[in-house]
Amino acid sequence: MGSVPVESAFTGFGHPATVTVALVLIISRALASTGAIDVLVKTVLSAAGKTSYHVGVLSAMGASLSGFMNNVGALGLLMPAALQSAAKAKRAPALLLMPLSFGSILGGLVTLIGTPPNIIVSGYRWELTGEGFGMFDYTPVGFVVAAVGVTFVAVIGWRLVPKRALSRGTTDDPFQIEDYVAEALVPADSDLVGLSLDEVMDRADDIDAQVLALIRGQRRYGAPQGRERLQKNDVLVIEAGPEEIDKFAAKLGLQLGGSRGARANLENTRDAVLIEAVVPPDAWAEGATLRSLRLPSRYGVTTVAISRQGKPIRGRLRDVRYRVGDVALLYGDADRIGDAVTRMGFLPLAQRDLSFGQRDRARDVLVIFGCAIALASLGLLSVPIALALAAAVIVATGLISPRDLYQGIDWPVIVLLGALIPVGNALQSTGGTDMIANGILWLTQDLAPWVVVLLLLVITMSLSDVLNNAATAVVMAPIGAGIAQHLGVSPDPFLMAVAVGASCAFLTPIGHQNNALIMGPGGYAFGDYWRMGLPLEVIVVAVALPLILIVWPF
Repeated sequence: MGSVPVESAFTGFGHPATVTVALVLIISRALASTGAIDVLVKTVLSAAGKTSYHVGVLSAMGASLSGFMNNVGALGLLMPAALQSAAKAKRAPALLLMPLSFGSILGGLVTLIGTPPNIIVSGYRWELTGEGFGMFDYTPVGFVVAAVGVTFVAVIGWRLVPKRALSRGTTDDPFQIEDYVAEALVPADSDLVGLSLDEVMDRADDIDAQVLALIRGQRRYGAPQGRERLQKNDVLVIEAGPEEIDKFAAKLGLQLGGSRGARANLENTRDAVLIEAVVPPDAWAEGATLRSLRLPSRYGVTTVAISRQGKPIRGRLRDVRYRVGDVALLYGDADRIGDAVTRMGFLPLAQRDLSFGQRDRARDVLVIFGCAIALASLGLLSVPIALALAAAVIVATGLISPRDLYQGIDWPVIVLLGALIPVGNALQSTGGTDMIANGILWLTQDLAPWVVVLLLLVITMSLSDVLNNAATAVVMAPIGAGIAQHLGVSPDPFLMAVAVGASCAFLTPIGHQNNALIMGPGGYAFGDYWRMGLPLEVIVVAVALPLILIVWPF
């Protein structure tokens, strides 16, 4: 207790690393909302040739984007294209999503702003020596590591995806909603005629069913309002389990029709769309139940089905809590469903036009961002100042709304950084880092310094597989510097090893947000990641270590 002084408890929120991460997230949001990446996405859709080429183009594109924007954002932009191109090539999504995730993670190694560990390590070096790493100081090591890693993923890695995951992704409709959606006719003599939908649903409140659409003559209405009053011969499109559908119809006196072609009926409903969206890490609706979200009354949107790890969830959907990686099949008003997806923080897996924003101003964002990169690279402005100016211009010119600005920041990461940086400083001031550094030095006593760098790289990478990459960098950066100080050598190779190791988490879905995000759409299990991830981590170590020692000598 008392290791962190009260006056220093919140200094981490003003640290250059924390500020820079927040600014990168804002600019990433602007790049996405203005459609600056749409041209690249179209390239993916045309690349569904041979599997290695398909995987290679997709993972390389993810790596390229991640060098200059948040890698979770890059994955979110490319995931719809990956799924659409997988369907086009008749390949399982699992075959593409893990390579895309790994490629996006590798791309963060290339520049200062590519990933939080790079920013954190640079900030720590600045505190240590008065000079931080520059925008492209990471490139000589990071570019080669990323290129070799993407090549491995494209040539060999995709072949290591478990067959079980591939078999889960072969179905055209993972939700199989035809078995859970049916049409029910309101007879002309029914006592339901004249009642509102709310009143009708109150009569069957004990049955887990919902009305998705209303068919009246030749017109179809998606997600009808609760105040809509039924007329004779109306047809209700009902979603429920097979037994619940029978109970619902029997209790209300409806005449059941067939369920064949239910998905097509929904998609053809007037002014309504059926889309799939995935729950990303830290989405606003994560952990919320469908009942608490009240989507029908708020947005005219209903949740038709939820898929978790490639398997549809059955039962009372209204009581299901959304988890990271869940894929939701949403149905509702075409003009409002995009706003609902955005407000919940979900990522659409189709219907690219649902990403609202000023999609005709992509060039403006690219020019502003390019100027910021140039100013920082030439040393005319520090990276935080250059990015702050870019973000200010983007907001001032209306390229991103205040709401998008707020939603674009991954607040848990910002809070984590702001809270952990003082802890990291306390770990150093109280001698904690020296103790850990001495332990590592004891294990490598009488060995060459490069062995110590190797051990530090492996320890950092292992820690990052189970801990947030930013937290890993905050903890390991002072330890690396402490080791260098004990050895009387430059801290640069040790800090670079921390940056690479903290970013490369490929063994589990919890080590990196990207891996968690693809778990549901890809149908992966927890133990699937190491099959491709373990050899990739070995390759990263084998390539990065000699490069670090050459580019950043002792």
